[in-house]
Amino acid sequence: MENLLNPVVIAVVLLCVLCLLKINVLLSMLVSLFVAGLVGGMGIGAIKDSLLAGLGGNGETALAYILLGTLAACMATTGITEILSKKIAKVVGGNKWVLLLTLLIIACLSQNLIPIHIAYIPILVPPLLALMNKMKLDRRGVACTIAFGHKAPYIAIPFGFGLIFMTIIRDNINQNVKEDWGWNVTVGDITAVNWILAVAMLIGLAIAVFITYRKPREYKDIQLEGVKETGDLTLKYEHWVVLAALVVVVVAQFVWGSLPVAALAGLLVIFVFGAIKPKDIDAQFQEGIKLMGFIAFVMLVAGGFAQVLKDTGAVEELVNSSVNLMKGNTWVAATVITLIGLLVTMGIGTSFGTVPVLAVLYVPLCHKVGFSPAATIVLMSAAAALGDAGSPASDTTLGPTSGLNADGQHDHIWDTCVPTFLHFNIPLMIAAIIAAQIL
Repeated sequence: MENLLNPVVIAVVLLCVLCLLKINVLLSMLVSLFVAGLVGGMGIGAIKDSLLAGLGGNGETALAYILLGTLAACMATTGITEILSKKIAKVVGGNKWVLLLTLLIIACLSQNLIPIHIAYIPILVPPLLALMNKMKLDRRGVACTIAFGHKAPYIAIPFGFGLIFMTIIRDNINQNVKEDWGWNVTVGDITAVNWILAVAMLIGLAIAVFITYRKPREYKDIQLEGVKETGDLTLKYEHWVVLAALVVVVVAQFVWGSLPVAALAGLLVIFVFGAIKPKDIDAQFQEGIKLMGFIAFVMLVAGGFAQVLKDTGAVEELVNSSVNLMKGNTWVAATVITLIGLLVTMGIGTSFGTVPVLAVLYVPLCHKVGFSPAATIVLMSAAAALGDAGSPASDTTLGPTSGLNADGQHDHIWDTCVPTFLHFNIPLMIAAIIAAQIL
């Protein structure tokens, strides 16, 4: 009963309830974090200070989203995404499986090869909605497909966002071990086991598209503002400049290891080589903020949410009070650990940002229970990743909704969050619990 009154439990449950009632995600997060702080014994002033202190936690991510949104706006202005959408539609024809596979490949590339993350969705997906309507394609399956492409690659592939995620996992595990343990986790160690989680997600995706959401679903044909009908698919000068800018984004990402810097480098290529006229630059930034600004603010507040939970001491209290439930049973321990990860990350909505919060508690706990380094890696990776699927505040869910709801016919909670939670979080938890017993 005491665990049910834990500020983390109260905050996450309240956040989910408010979002299910279709209250704005940003408002829901603010209300939930203040409630968590008050329940945790903090005053209003302390909660406010904690919130403001935590905003910088996802600052780089938020800046990256704004710059990548501007990059996406530039791509839309030059018309290259429209051409790409038309080419996709032409190749796909009337085959929904080819369309789903194409979207899956593009989503995967956006994480590992061309790290623009979700910035392409509001530009590329809306022109394809009319084609999806003709196919009577259930957009819940599309949301699961896109979410898989954004999540599984960084969990399993040490490239792009995947390298960043695995580096965070490695550093935070190593920072929380004692010398006499003999643990020294490497990125190679993480790659060697995290494929298990990706396979579990692949099974969940297969169930979603081939079983759960296979049946036709009717949508109304609504003409979208800014989506033009054109038959000219010829690549012009400005299109080649944009393609060159994307190459620069990839190279800059690996040279400097910073997504905002990489996005800025790509924008400079577009502006310097005249793909976008100087008089239109302001408009591109305004459009970039329009595309990605809300998601950027959600991520900023998610950082504040995490800081408030951390400052209440509720996360550590929740873990410590759960030790008694484990009683040395590794099955129970793995289950409790993943459930705690689910609670924490569902509220924060980011896998990258929750690793430092969880690691300080999880690593000693896993060692105490008797888990190996490999088992600890799987449990830590799964616990962190659980916040990316199903959470109303996650970019993995906000991204697909931003494209699929362009015509107002795709609900963020019921058509994106609930499907991705059921088909990805449940397989992730099962795979992590079983793998922890074997590794």
